[in-house]
This record gives sequence, C-alpha cells and structure tokens, in this order.
Amino acid sequence: MSAEYEKALGRKIAFNRKRRGLSQKEFARLLDRSEAWVSQVERGVRRIDRMTVLEKVAEVLELPVAELAAEAPIVASVVAGEPPGARRLRLVLSGAHSLMAILGQHDPPDVPALRAQVDQAWSLTHEGRYANLAELLEQLVPRLEGGTRAAPEAERPELFRLLAAMYHTCSAALANMGEPEAAWIAVDRAVVAAERANDPLLMAAGEFRLSIVFLGARHFDQAAHASGTAADALQPLAESGQIEAVALRGALTLQRAVAAARTNDADAAYEYLRQAREMASEVGGGRNDYNTEFGPTNVGLHEVSVAVDLGDAGVALRAADAVDASVLSPERQTRFHIDVARAHAQRRQVDEAVQAILLARQLSSDMVRSMPSVRQLVSDLLAMSQTVPDQLRGLANELGIHEVGPGT
Repeated sequence: MSAEYEKALGRKIAFNRKRRGLSQKEFARLLDRSEAWVSQVERGVRRIDRMTVLEKVAEVLELPVAELAAEAPIVASVVAGEPPGARRLRLVLSGAHSLMAILGQHDPPDVPALRAQVDQAWSLTHEGRYANLAELLEQLVPRLEGGTRAAPEAERPELFRLLAAMYHTCSAALANMGEPEAAWIAVDRAVVAAERANDPLLMAAGEFRLSIVFLGARHFDQAAHASGTAADALQPLAESGQIEAVALRGALTLQRAVAAARTNDADAAYEYLRQAREMASEVGGGRNDYNTEFGPTNVGLHEVSVAVDLGDAGVALRAADAVDASVLSPERQTRFHIDVARAHAQRRQVDEAVQAILLARQLSSDMVRSMPSVRQLVSDLLAMSQTVPDQLRGLANELGIHEVGPGT
C-alpha cells in the first residue's frame, strides 16, 4: 500500500477544512482531538484507521463519509498466531481449582516454598517469558488454592496475599498478550484473595491491574474510573506518610494519565503526569511496591507513552532522550522502546522505528511477538514504506504480517 493514500486523504481533509473556514485548532476542538493530531493527519503522517473517526471527520466537514472513505488507507493484513502460553494460561484459569481445594485433602502448605514460586512467577512475567510462566502456574495455582484451605488460620492471610500476587502475574501476562477477558478473570480473583487477606493495599494493586486490562480492551472510561476511585481511596493512607500507599497511588495516577491521553484529553493527561511526578519524588527510586515499578523513571516512561497517544511525537522523543530505562524490568524497557518506535512512526521515520522495535525484541522477543500493538505498528511501517527495508521485512515475516504495497 502506498503512502499516497494517506497523503491524498490528508489533502482532502485540509481542503475541506479550509472550505469551511476552520483553523486546525478549531477543527481539532470540533473533533475532540489535539491540534497536533489534525496536523499529522493532514500531512499524511498519521493514519485514520477507524471508521468511527472517519465518520466524525466527515460529519464536521459536512461531507458524505463515502467521499472520504474512497481515499482512506487500507490496513495491512495481519495474520497473528496465538502468543506462546496464552492457551495454557486460559486453561489454568478455567480449572475448578477452588472447588477441588474445598473438596480435596491437602497437606499443610510450605509457605516459604510457595513464596519463592510466586517471586519466580513475577520474574518470568517481567521478562516476558509467558510460556515458562504458564508451565509454572499450572502447578502453582492448585497448590496455592489448596494451601489456603489446608493452612492453620493464622497462616491464611499470608497465603491469600500470595494467591492474589500470583493471579496478578497471570493477569499482567494475559493483558500484554491482548487477552483482556481472561486477564479480567485473573484480576477479579486477585482482588477477592486480597480482600480475604484483609489487605487494602493489595486490593488497590488489583485495581491498578484492572485499569491496565481496561486500557487494553479500549474501555477507557472504565480504566479511568477504576484507577481514579482507587487512587482517591488511598489518599488518606498516602497523606499519613505510608510510602507503599504513595507508590500505589502514583501508579494509579499514571494509569489515569494514559486513560486521559487515549481519549485525547491532553490537559488532564499532563496534569496527572505532573501529580505522579510529585509522588515519584516522594517515593524515590529503587523500589518496586506491589510490582508496579513506580518511581521517577517510570513516570518518564509514561510521559513518552502519553505524548505518543496524544500525537505529540516531538514531545515523546525529547522525553525519551531524558530516560534511562535500564533500571526497570525488561517488560517496562520493552514497552518503552515500542513507544519510541511509535513516536518515530508518527514522524514517518521508518528506519528509526524499526531499530527501536529491534531493541525491544532483544529485551523480550516473546513479548514483542505477543503484543497486538506491535503487529499493528509493523503493519503501519510497511504501509508508509516506498521501499521496505530488509530488517522491517524480516520483522513482518516473524510476526506473520502479509506485506502489501510497492515494497512487495
């Protein structure tokens, strides 16, 4: 597919905007988009890939949508295989483990051994090794479900905390693999376990995971509501100086920023980032409360992500230059490089975008292959390439993307 499609659509939108006597700023306000987004669309830098958006543009321009749709670019066809571990993780969640735990006989649990396995599950999740995680959870889920029933009463809160943390790992992996329905089930079980442990901070960590699931499912209002209500609930604990509550509240505030950016509310998104930055300065670096990795560096990474979502590629790339992501987990570093690649793609810098994706792949090849957003990004890079670079063609083949257009 030629980039001329995008340029032709952009020219038609710009012509009809001017015909209506609208500035880019006025047009952006009517569309509930940023002025940067309008500029990028009109220059053919940003692709309109949803019919609902195209319909809104046509409505504001007072044109039949068919007139714009004739110029709309065709998305490259993506044939995605199932991510490694996805089916096995879904099966783990489908088993009647709690029923078997209630009706069966179980030996007293080895709590230190179970804690070590939960820590291992988090390590595998942060490294994007989802097939290995699934193999571990196939054994760990029934052990922990059984252990919570067989343990003496005094040990049960700790076991329920471990159970919640374990389901968090499952949710995080499934969310990254584009499996929001299964991830939602895992989060729900985690929140129930945290409540049984009478651990409000662990319940808040569940709301953090839930907001990520909602973002992945494009339920942005639910993501904002889940993260916002949990952040508000934690405010008294945070103001009392409980540093773990400050960190969780900061992580939730970052999710509010992302949700605002996804709905093109730039003012709210950058305000939430400002609030999160203040909390991060209070928390400091070197912590990883409830596996949120919240701190100054993670705020910097989210500034890049938010700017990309708002179409502010220049802001995103400048923010990226100030970030040393190496102190965070491979998962977070991988996401950072993918966001950098998205920023370069918005500027039609194909080679730079490909290099950023390759850096992400070095960190976690399983995660890169699993994320639907990466497949869409590579598809977009193919679409804007007059001559497809060999490294991009290799990525497309690896991800199962059918190359179309002049580079074929």
